[in-house]
Amino acid sequence: MATVSGHCYCGAIEFEVDGPEKFACFCYCESCQRAAGAPVVAWATYERSSFNVVLGEIHWHSSSAGVTRGVCAQCGSSMTYENKDRPGDIDLSLNCLDEPTAPVLRAHIWTEDKQPWFQIGDDLPVHKKTVE
Repeated sequence: MATVSGHCYCGAIEFEVDGPEKFACFCYCESCQRAAGAPVVAWATYERSSFNVVLGEIHWHSSSAGVTRGVCAQCGSSMTYENKDRPGDIDLSLNCLDEPTAPVLRAHIWTEDKQPWFQIGDDLPVHKKTVE
């Protein structure tokens, strides 16, 4: 099993997780948009038990009911997402991975919250909410 590594923008936090990803998608939900300051966030889902911070300390933030996000307290990088409805999973922001093009993106989710000026330009499945 390949080990995937990543870090925050400033390098204060480094992490590893055993891959491959269970799922990867583009998320357009309002929560992700606000947390990342971007119209869309690309996430890859891994087994939570295989996630390990090897340098620094992630600041864990309860961003909404049942949701915990991991950010760097120094640079503000939004790195992780966990939802109590998916126990055992952790989502990692692809832009924090050392090889962000490695996970295979499979869908666009929560497009009901997508900004009207943002255009989806590929043939991946599009879901108004999450993948069922």
